[in-house]
Amino acid sequence: MDVSVVLFTADLRLYDHPPLRAALEGPRQVVPLFVRDRGVADAGFAAPNRLAFLADCLRDLDAGLRERGGRLVVRSGDVVEEVCAVAAQADADEVHVAADASAYARSRERRLRRALEAEGRRLHVHEAVTTVVPPGEVTPASSDHFAVFTPYFRQWSRQRPRDVLGAPRSVPVPPGIGSEELPSRASLPGTSPGLPEGGEVAGRKRLTTWLRSGLAVYADRHDDLAGDATSRLSPHLHFGTVSPVELVHRARRAGGPGADAFVRQIAWRDFHRQVLAARPGAAVTDYRTRHDSWRSERTARDDIEAWREGRTGWPVIDAAMRQLRHEGWMHNRARLLTASFLAKTLYVDWRVGARHFLEWLVDGDLANNQLNWQWVAGTGTDTRPNRVLNPLTQARRYDPDGVYVRRWVPELKAVAGPAVHEPWKPGGPDRGLVAAYPEPIVDLADGLARFRRARSRG
Repeated sequence: MDVSVVLFTADLRLYDHPPLRAALEGPRQVVPLFVRDRGVADAGFAAPNRLAFLADCLRDLDAGLRERGGRLVVRSGDVVEEVCAVAAQADADEVHVAADASAYARSRERRLRRALEAEGRRLHVHEAVTTVVPPGEVTPASSDHFAVFTPYFRQWSRQRPRDVLGAPRSVPVPPGIGSEELPSRASLPGTSPGLPEGGEVAGRKRLTTWLRSGLAVYADRHDDLAGDATSRLSPHLHFGTVSPVELVHRARRAGGPGADAFVRQIAWRDFHRQVLAARPGAAVTDYRTRHDSWRSERTARDDIEAWREGRTGWPVIDAAMRQLRHEGWMHNRARLLTASFLAKTLYVDWRVGARHFLEWLVDGDLANNQLNWQWVAGTGTDTRPNRVLNPLTQARRYDPDGVYVRRWVPELKAVAGPAVHEPWKPGGPDRGLVAAYPEPIVDLADGLARFRRARSRG
């Protein structure tokens, strides 16, 4: 019987997995392989929250494979070396993997193809499973990618996503292929106490609940900070335990304004991937420079630390930063507010904030994280690069009763209603109700004036 290797990467699921289905065609055995990539760890992307969620995903994937007569093989090290070693041990004649748009993944693919061909084996690269429309599939007439979302979304919406594949009924795995012990989140220190559960079972359960009770009201409630009315599927999309193609198909079948608004958010993920695929340097450099002279980590050290720890004296900012540390996740509206506050009100380099988010976010994704930060900082694809989100105005609009703030800033729990959003100063009204909450580290008007002066010089 012929043998194939299927390399799992950011697609830790059995449903809608084209490489796995292709590998199982004909009378074949399959080695489902995941390599804990040394290159990812060396690049600093192996954050505790994502490692813990990954551990859940691998255990769940192994359980799903065992239900189908198979198992997951886990190795650690250089991906190319480990894939070649497993292919040789299994006497496999081909390896299947999903495409990925990142520069690192494309380099890995080239190295893997050369190494396998040198051994007389074939590499089959399948359509990306982390996007609905693969990067580069829709482009404007005058460029290799879209730099503005709206025209991209118009073309993206005209594409018909591929059909969704069911999970295989059987996954026969050849005996004798050695595997490391599966990791466990219990052995990983430094994780957020409210970190969600990972894995395809948890992801599909979340998906079903969302489609049944959350999708219909998404258009009206997705910015409601206290209502927590977003899908919370981003960690599962990042690790590929839920298919974005399946998600779009099912949302469109449900229909309605909520589905339309939600599908638009899925398109933003694809938009950022096609930008980064065309301009990989945008992960670390300005996509569109404004010639900013950002405050450095040295000169703005105290302000940056206050922002990271959620003690800026601006309640909605502090609530959001504390949610990030507790859950490894943050509401999307809160991400915009905290990013704007750091990059524009404090005038600190967006890369400082992007790095902190990647340290904590379980859904920390290079394309979405870096390009969303640049969008807010005005160095990315935003057509209004100098817009500044006022945290007080935004808090009053999206947390009108102060429920979100009191949930995450217990020092303010005795302050009733929208007054909780006001900055707390010595001698101010109701200051006696506030327990050990800091004064604001910056006046909003002063921060705005500083930002405008800096941008006008740039």
